[in-house]
Amino acid sequence: MQSMKVFLVYVRDEDFYHILPDRLNKNKDDGKLKVMAFPPLGIQTLAPVLRKHGHEVRMFDTCHPEMKQENIAMALSTDNPDVIALSFLSTTSYRLLKSMAKRLKTENPDIPIIVGGAFATNNASQILEDCPYIDCVGPSEGEELLPDYLENINDPEVVDGLVWRNEDKVVVNKPRPLIRDLDQFPYPDRQTLPIEYIESLPLDIPAVVSMDKWCTIQTSRGSPYKCIYCDIPNLNQGKWRFRSPEHVLGEMQELSDQGYKSIYLTDDHFLLKNKRIQAICDGIVERDLKFKWGCEGRVDSVGIQMLPYLTKSNCNFLAFGVESGSQKVLDRLKKDQTLEQVKYAIDEAKRQGIEKVHGFFVVGCPDETEGEIMDSFRFASKLSLDSFGFNRLSVYRGTPLWSEYVSRGLIDDKKDWDKWFRCSEVDPTVLPADVVHETRKKGYKLLFKIMIFRHPVRTYKLIRGFSKFMRFSDVMRLILSPFRKIDHSKTQKLTDKELEIQDLRKAS
Repeated sequence: MQSMKVFLVYVRDEDFYHILPDRLNKNKDDGKLKVMAFPPLGIQTLAPVLRKHGHEVRMFDTCHPEMKQENIAMALSTDNPDVIALSFLSTTSYRLLKSMAKRLKTENPDIPIIVGGAFATNNASQILEDCPYIDCVGPSEGEELLPDYLENINDPEVVDGLVWRNEDKVVVNKPRPLIRDLDQFPYPDRQTLPIEYIESLPLDIPAVVSMDKWCTIQTSRGSPYKCIYCDIPNLNQGKWRFRSPEHVLGEMQELSDQGYKSIYLTDDHFLLKNKRIQAICDGIVERDLKFKWGCEGRVDSVGIQMLPYLTKSNCNFLAFGVESGSQKVLDRLKKDQTLEQVKYAIDEAKRQGIEKVHGFFVVGCPDETEGEIMDSFRFASKLSLDSFGFNRLSVYRGTPLWSEYVSRGLIDDKKDWDKWFRCSEVDPTVLPADVVHETRKKGYKLLFKIMIFRHPVRTYKLIRGFSKFMRFSDVMRLILSPFRKIDHSKTQKLTDKELEIQDLRKAS
């Protein structure tokens, strides 16, 4: 097999990372830039896989100021790669990906460009029809597809799963099955990029949690649940696959040896298999691994029974997808959980000693009233949460909600495939955007008031924790961010659709 030189590039949405100020970036002996963002685990995973196949790899993450389009374009002439692989997450970074592909293809038209990631998986053919600078798309998982593509770069029709351009025709090869044995691959490369990723609240909220050496790890893939706003079941064919406890513990041992003090599991659902949870937690204790760690889970997971094991193994952070304080809204979202389960899981997590419990909520859901939005804030005030976030519900291609909106004529799948929409912008059964925003502000005011007067110690600890690493002015700016006026310049311009929605609301 011919050895190739490959550029692996992670293209980020510029709104979802934050470079720490100079006062926190100075005096670094290793020269690494400190950035508040989740690490690019996709390219970090692929790099050692490609090296195992004999290829040479160079990684780029566009959050670094010296890894922008112009820097990578200059690197083409010095490093002469054989292939460029661009990875990106969602529609919010697709515009930047197209710009990157155009710049690199213009710089050297002879280097093939392959793209991958969640959005690319859901929109492979559309991307090739839309962007002439991209040669092919590698949908789904890349650990097997990308080496296969490199081995057959002049014969793409034999690469299962590949979607590629044959002159003016888009060719979709036969599907590649999901990877069953996740233990077969080497551990991700977290050492090569000159970036130190800083631990922050989930969803890249600009709030520093710690300055410990921190990274992410994925121990399982997929989700068996069918929430209408989630595309994960579609990406993973509704299946949940997991690595063995032994393989996970081997990676955790390596991270501990490399000096990592904090680890976040990016699994969509970690708390699904009790024996596996216990084996991993027991292994952390037996190996005397000193790092703290956190994960996400559902409140109805059987793994709630395993909370004592999590605490014993130094799990200090747990995030739950609460979504709403209205059972009607939960049922509309097909969350398949009850308010009683939510309260029990969060109370039990705190009772068992989990230091920080976070709650994800959404507002602006189909058929949700102003009163039900306020119910969510009141419900949150009764929970033992240390932190929370209330985001406006949005719809993305690949989710059941997108399919529903297409069938209702609210979204044109052929024209809108590369967009995302706040539900309040396209769905007449959702409160208008301004009403959602004002009700959300009202809810935050109520919740903050209750937190300060009913839970002063918990509130003080939260703010003090942020203040260790952030200026007080930045902490206050974070707290006050939900009350700012909506910046319509950063939302999508949907004039025609919004007029249609207004007409529908008037008619109803």
